[in-house]
Amino acid sequence: MKTIRVVAALVEREGRYLITQRRETAVLPLLWDFPGGRVEEGESDEAALVREVEERLGAAVRVGQLISFVNHPYEKYAVDLFLYECELLSEDLRCRAVRAYAWVTSKEMESYAFTPVDEASMSKLLGES
Repeated sequence: MKTIRVVAALVEREGRYLITQRRETAVLPLLWDFPGGRVEEGESDEAALVREVEERLGAAVRVGQLISFVNHPYEKYAVDLFLYECELLSEDLRCRAVRAYAWVTSKEMESYAFTPVDEASMSKLLGES
């Protein structure tokens, strides 16, 4: 089974976390996830995360330490998700390759439908797995 390496940013501000909603045309449409995306061949996790956040939200980030890793099998492939602590370097966010974004508390995350791999990462982060 093919494994896809994905990186995501955990951005926290005043007790709220940045999440993004996938577009209607995306794989797993309209589900929520932490901002990020696929690591391209020859690309470092840090470079991929900087590129993906810029592409999706038009914002620059500083990538910090690795917080968690989860592997999640889907029907035709598996995803290795590496979640990094990140700091936004710009205040102005724009929905470029996402439908929406939101700042939510960890408690509020329960009311959002997350992708399975992000759900697994969030549960691990919150100590629920």
